[in-house]
Formats: sequence, C-alpha cells, structure tokens
Amino acid sequence: MKLINKSMLTVLITLSTASIYYAQETQDTVKSKSKDIEEVILQGVTDIAKDRKTPVAASTIKAAQIIERLGNQELTEILNTTPSVYATKSGGGFGDGGITMRGFESRNIAVMVNGMPVNDMEGGSVYYSNWTGLADVTSFVQTQRGLGSSKLGIASVGGTINFITRSADMRKGGVVRLGVGNDDYLKTSFAYNTGKTDKGWSSSFLMSRTAGGTYVENTEFEAYAYYFALGWEPNKKHNFQFTLTSSPQWHNQRTFAPTIANYINFNPDKDGTPYRQYNSDFGYKTGANGERYAIANRANYYAKPVMMLNWDFNMSEKSKLSTVLYMSNGRGGGTGDLGRVANKSLTGFYDTTGHFDYDAVFAANQAVNLSNPAAPANSTLIRRASVNSHDWYGILANFQHKLNDNWNFSIGTDDRYYYGYHYQVASDLYGASGYKENKNLNVAPYVVSNVYDYKKLSWNPFGGSTAPLTDQIGYSNDGEVLWYSGFAQVEYTKNNLSAFVQGSVSNQSYQRIDNFVIDGVTKQQGQTVNRKTGFQNLFGYNVKGGANYNINDNHNVFANIGYYSKQPFMNSVFPSNLQVVNPTLTNEKIFSAEVGYGFRSSKLNANVNLYRTEWKDRWLRRSMQFDTGVPGSPTINGYAEISGITQVHMGVEVDAVYKPFQFLEFQGMLSYGDYQYRGNASGSTFDDNNNPITIAGAGANSTLYLDRVKVGGSSSNSIPQVTASLGTTVRPVKDLNVYGTWRYVGKLYSSIDVATFSNIANQERGVLQLPDFDLFDIGASYKIRLKNTTQYFTIGANVYNLFDTTYIADGATNIFGSDVITGNTDPDKGKTYEQAGRMYNGVATANRVFFGFGRTWAANLSFNF
Repeated sequence: MKLINKSMLTVLITLSTASIYYAQETQDTVKSKSKDIEEVILQGVTDIAKDRKTPVAASTIKAAQIIERLGNQELTEILNTTPSVYATKSGGGFGDGGITMRGFESRNIAVMVNGMPVNDMEGGSVYYSNWTGLADVTSFVQTQRGLGSSKLGIASVGGTINFITRSADMRKGGVVRLGVGNDDYLKTSFAYNTGKTDKGWSSSFLMSRTAGGTYVENTEFEAYAYYFALGWEPNKKHNFQFTLTSSPQWHNQRTFAPTIANYINFNPDKDGTPYRQYNSDFGYKTGANGERYAIANRANYYAKPVMMLNWDFNMSEKSKLSTVLYMSNGRGGGTGDLGRVANKSLTGFYDTTGHFDYDAVFAANQAVNLSNPAAPANSTLIRRASVNSHDWYGILANFQHKLNDNWNFSIGTDDRYYYGYHYQVASDLYGASGYKENKNLNVAPYVVSNVYDYKKLSWNPFGGSTAPLTDQIGYSNDGEVLWYSGFAQVEYTKNNLSAFVQGSVSNQSYQRIDNFVIDGVTKQQGQTVNRKTGFQNLFGYNVKGGANYNINDNHNVFANIGYYSKQPFMNSVFPSNLQVVNPTLTNEKIFSAEVGYGFRSSKLNANVNLYRTEWKDRWLRRSMQFDTGVPGSPTINGYAEISGITQVHMGVEVDAVYKPFQFLEFQGMLSYGDYQYRGNASGSTFDDNNNPITIAGAGANSTLYLDRVKVGGSSSNSIPQVTASLGTTVRPVKDLNVYGTWRYVGKLYSSIDVATFSNIANQERGVLQLPDFDLFDIGASYKIRLKNTTQYFTIGANVYNLFDTTYIADGATNIFGSDVITGNTDPDKGKTYEQAGRMYNGVATANRVFFGFGRTWAANLSFNF
C-alpha cells in the first residue's frame, strides 16, 4: 500500500476555512434582486449542488445521519446507499478502505473539503486514516457524480466527494461523545463552540482519541484528532477564519490479499469455511519469559497538520473576493519487509498457522556477521519504514461579480507548491546487527543500525522531514510539483431555467530528485541521468456546461456535457521509478455527457440519470505478486505499468425517498452500469527493485488484449456494475429512530491482471466476476431531553452485516475454474481447479481476495449542552 502521505485528505481538512465559504455564502452572499442566482450553487469555491438548479447528479448525506449511523465503519461507507458508489474496507486496517464511483477508483475521484481539492499532488491518492476527526466536524457530505460542478481543474473523472465542515461561528455549545464497538473499539471526543461575540470573534475546537482493533487479526490502531478554528468578522465587509487541524495515528495493516485456500486452510476451527479475519502480514515472537507476542510486518503511521487562513471580502453589493492561504506538512509512512536471509524473503518463514515465524527470522539474522567486509548487501531481513513526507503550500482565490439579475460570472486561480520526501529507513532489525545498503551510489556500501519506531509520531508540523542520508536504505527520492491554474465561470438564471458554462486551464510541473544518483555518471535505460531531472511541464484544461429546466413544481430535467484534457500523474512522467522521462507521455482525455430527470412532491422525491463517460490514453500502475513457477520459490513483489488504456462507462441511476407518513420513510437506490475497455493496451512488469521481469507471459512492452473486457480495479480493488439499496426509517415515538438497510452488489469484477491479458486467448473470458451479495444493517437512536432545551443525551447502536453473510468484497487476481493447475509440486497439477474440486462459491480457491467483515457492532452515547 502506498503511504499515507499521499493522502492529502488533509491538505485541507481545511475544514472550516472554506467552511466559511458555505456558512458565509448562505448568509452574506452578494445581495441581488434575484435570489435564484445566489442559489444556483457555484458560490465561493464550495460548488455545492442545489436541488432543481444545478445540472449535475448529486447526493447529500447530513451530519445527523453520519453521527447516527457511521459507528466504527470507514467514513466513506456512509456513501454506500448513494448511486454508483462502492466503498469497502479493502484489507481491513483502520482507514485503509477504498471507494469507486461510476466504476472509477479514488485517485480519479476528486475529494474535497469545503470545495478545496485534497488528492495527493503526485499520485492522486487519498487515505482517510489521517482524518478520524472529519466525521465529527462535517456538516454534510455531498457526492457529485461525473465531472461535477467544481470550477477547479481537478481529477473528477468519476465524480467528487465534498466534505463541508462547520465554521467557527456556530452557536454556543458543546458535545461529549463516547463510542464503543467490536474488537475493543473505543472513541472519546469533546467539542465546544464559543459562539460569536459582539465584536465578531468566535472559536471552535474538537479533541478526540480512537483506539482498538478492527475485525481483522492484529489490526490494532491508535489515532488522535484535534481541530481549532478562530473567526473574526470585524464588519459586514470582512470575515477572517484561521484553522488548525490534524489527526496523528498509527495502525497495523493487512495489505496482502491471501488466497481463498489459505483463508480456509488457516481457519482455527478447521471446518472448511474461510476464516475472514485471517491476516498473513504479521507473526509471533517468543519473549524472554516464554510468552508469545505479535509483530506486525505491515503498518502505517502519519501526522498531517494543516493550517489555513481564509479571508472573505464583500467589496460591494455586486462583487466579492474569497481568498485562502494554506499549509500542510505531512510526516509519516508505512512499513514492510526488506532484504533476505538464509536465501529467503519473509514469505519463506511462514509457520503452520499461516503467520510469520519470527523466532526463525531472528535466529537466521543473528547468524549473519555484517562486520565482515565481505558480507554481501541485503544479507539480513528487516522491517523497513517507507517514509512519504511532504510540505504543501497553496493559495486559492475566487472573484465573483453579478452583472445583473440574470448573469453572474466568477474568475479565480488555484496555485500550489508541493515537495515530497520518499525514502526508507530501518524500523525493526529482527535481531540482526544491521542492514547493509549498496544502492546509494554516492558512498561505499554501509551498514545501517539506527531504528525508527513507527508508533512514535512526529507531532511537530515544522519538524525535520528527512532522516540522515546514511540512515536511508532501498531508495531516496524527492518529488517536486508546481501547480498553476486559472478558472472562469458564467452563470445564467431566469424564471425556470438555470445554466452555466465553465472552464479551467492548468500547468502541472513535475521534477524528480534521486538522492542515490551521481550527476552525469549514473546510467538508466541507456541514458546518463542527473540527480535532478529538471521540471517537466504538462498543460491541461477542461470545459463543461449544463442547464436545468423546472417544468413545474414537480418535474425538472437537466443535461450536462464536458471535456477534460487531464495531465497524467507523476509516476507516468517518470515511469519505473527512474530519472528517465516517459517518451510517449500524453494527456488523458475524458469526455462525459449526462441527462437527468427529477420529481418532487410532498411525499415522494425521485431522480433518474443516464450517463456516458469515455476515458482515453489512461496510464495505470498497479502493485502485483508474481508467481515464478519454480517449486519452493516465493512470489516476487513488484508492479505493472500499463499505458494506452481506453475505458467507456455507461449507466443509469435511480434514487428516491418516499414518506407516506410523518413517522415512516423509505429510501431506495438502483445503479446499473456497463463499464468496458475499448481497444488494447501495452504493459510492462518490474520487481520492487525496478528490474524488468517476465512472469507467466507478462513482460516488458507486452500487448494487453483488453478490447471489450469488463473494467476491473487496480491492486486489490474490485468494481461492481450493479448496486442497489432499500432502507426504511420508523419514528414510532418522538425522538426515537429505528432504521434498517438492505444493500445489494452485483456484477462485481476483480482487479485487472497483467499476466492474464498478455495472452490473447484470455480476452474473451474477460475479468473474473465475483459472487453477488446482499447485506443488511440495522440501528436505533433515542434522544433524552432535559429540562434545559439545549441539553440532551443521545444513545444509539448499530449492527452491520446483521446476518453475518460471508462475501468477497475485493479481488486481486483473475484465476478461473477452467484454468489448469501448473505448480510442479502440486498433486493436482494438470487438472483444472474445477476438476480438482478447488472452488469456493464458484471461484477458484487460488484467487487472492479480501473477504468483507462479518457481523460487527457499534454503540454510542453523547451529551449536548
């Protein structure tokens, strides 16, 4: 898993800063005789879609529902009842979940906080474990599917997710919360708002701690969150907001998807069923007193403070300027194994329970004499920490002007500077005297013995960003990104018609810096390279527009269309983790069109959307495990790089809310998609040391036969093409809510496997389809009011996966039942998996998957005052 640094869900949990955008925009917007223009949405930078006005497909989840139903789930899972969204826990570690929208993965979904993009500047990734406090400070979260209404030049291929947080000038009051759940989950939080004083000052803060484990073995975690907002409104023309927030955390992980066979083989009950909690990424060591304790191989740790200053300037009744300055310094990374001992990697030390035998690892390491100058490099096996820190600074400004009652325009800029630090250090020597490094070409091979504990976080946002060069191992490279962009928008509203046209241009400038390279001496791919590549400038743009027409009070229709020339991510500019620029670099092209219909009445609200998105020249990197085919040889960790991908995503979405009585409400959703690759692509495979490999037909510059194949995910993510849900809420008495939800996932396709599609014979059968599944959740909450009407207790409880359904949530491989077993030492060699009876629910047991969690629960108690 890539490090949390790449999360940037922070670069702004910016939180309130722009939250002011929303709070102020709804209160002090530029005055006009036409209220419609103010409501069309595109206010400030929040770009919140307004019902029956903004011509995009949108869904909104309010704070009350988040607090009531989220419990100990992943934050994005609250969106699973909205159309075309599929959020899972992936490996199951705290905050490690994944999400897709309309078949597009998270790096191509624009995640925003108060309208400001927070996707990582290098790779687009977002990791939610950084933001455990986000659920507590969110007023509502809105998804906009498709290119959306945001004016910024952001990666909204599948859609946007916009978290709107509370502002400092909320009414005076506070709340204390306590949450508990399965596997020792415990969350405590305290928040308070001072309210606004007569002189315009206001403040708000939150502190919380969350700890425990998840449903999966050895996934303990500990996370803190703090949030502080200070506001000052000296007069009606000016409003200032300062925000500081962070959520430092560490958590053990399960990043490797085990085979179905291992889930079954390592079930302690030996009853032939999969042990869904099984985690192959940790093991046991015997202590001095004979007790066994667990050691995690995979873990993540991160602290990402964000500071922000927002200034709203009401220049006149017709003009307004909104400006945000922000800074985000992230510190942390993730752990894994590095090196070999006794000619074995860590996977060569599994015990009979499917976990690492650390007693054997320690013994083998202790037998290696690194003080001998002849000792080879990488001759010990250690746990490394892959550091992925960064410094990020930005400014976002938006000027709005109202021409008249019908026309409004805005123009602005979004400028950012980012510097990322990427290297490895030792996290645990596993009994060795050190680790010998030889990849740093600037110095002779050296032995590293300093250890960096992943549970000791850096709480200082201004702390050091790098360890000494002589402590760095494996690799050491930096990424520098300059982003300049401008955007403009014109809006028109008259009577029942509202429309907008908007466009943006951006220049993304990337530079890669390799600290292990010698200027003018080191050669890569036949080229002499330097430590710094120099900046590579990539120009991109987008243009989009749409219109909504309200036929009458009940019916409305809308349409939108857009084109986006999207710059590729940094790892496609410098592929294979080298200093060589991609000679075939090209922008990705996205064309999207959508039409929709809405119905509104006192009892029924319903929406229907039809969409088509075409994505050309896509570039993709995915982590992989390669089987060498050699008896007794461990798998090879590596990655594949795929270029020239074209995808077409089409579908229909229906969602509705029906309220026949005041005490009864039904919510429903159905999404049906058809996501296919068009044409073929080319792929190359490499090991973790960037050496080209040829495994099972997948090799450098191989053709991938993907035409008409269903779209699968990358890494261990899966993509469904059918989702549905039906929920009901009953309020039998005042302040009591009882609710339940049924959710269906179908046409679920595993991730794309390079080794599979380099063989043209596999094109027709396509990507492996995983079994459909149904899930049921239930819950209840009750509010106990005190004599003081501003004070009350709330108690609630939720049960997720009520019937303890066993299901596969994500798949990493494409092995079919008709495939022939090839292992030389396998007793079933030559048979198909079906012939050998090695199938589970229609899926070959050699497939690597993540099972969804079984039955889990959460309960909470809060006191508002």
